[in-house]
Amino acid sequence: MKKEKDIAVIAVSGGLDSCVTAAIAKQDFNIAFAHFNYGQRTEKRELQAFNDLLDFFNVDKKLIIDISHLSEIGESSLTDRKIEVSKADLSNKRNLPAGRQVPTSYVPFRNANILAACVSWAEVLSAKAVFIGAVQEDSSGYPDCRADFFSAFEKMVQLGTKPSTSLVIKTPIINLTKKEIIKLGMKLNAPLHLTWSCYKNEDKACGICDSCALRLRGFQAAGVEDLIPYKVKPDYI
Repeated sequence: MKKEKDIAVIAVSGGLDSCVTAAIAKQDFNIAFAHFNYGQRTEKRELQAFNDLLDFFNVDKKLIIDISHLSEIGESSLTDRKIEVSKADLSNKRNLPAGRQVPTSYVPFRNANILAACVSWAEVLSAKAVFIGAVQEDSSGYPDCRADFFSAFEKMVQLGTKPSTSLVIKTPIINLTKKEIIKLGMKLNAPLHLTWSCYKNEDKACGICDSCALRLRGFQAAGVEDLIPYKVKPDYI
């Protein structure tokens, strides 16, 4: 008799990275999707992408979590419309010194808030893993996207959950470039066309924010057409 797969909770924003992470997790786990509304500019569009991915992956366990206190806390261009979303600067997005200025799109300690909720749900589900699509390429500005942050968080989970809980934090694409993530996603038949990455717009992606630029550069480097609509599609390579 074939053993039933263990459960894993996946933090699914609706973006490219979480989509590919879900495709990776689905190979070995029975996946449950968690999505987070935190007052971000593209909250409705991200939720649409989440629901599209939910249908594609045929996931029956889902949880949509409100963490809008992050919007109330502020200090991010993603949640505060008085702060302009910066144009992309991809001059050196990898291995920058830790002292580099954090970009305006950083949402203070967002990944810790996301992981905490995922771990709570995972503990109830008796899940064995929590997956998050963090990428080191973004960590030059986001301190909560670094590998050592997730390693430290996993230790905290081990200390703060029931003794019977055996839970790991998995970041399977953390050391990949966007080009590598896109190629892996295509290999796994992940529905990249259903994802949304833009920080600013919900109808057509702006093409010029950091997230759009990283995404477009990845597709361009991979030699693949990105099928989502853009207002402009600059050449980033």
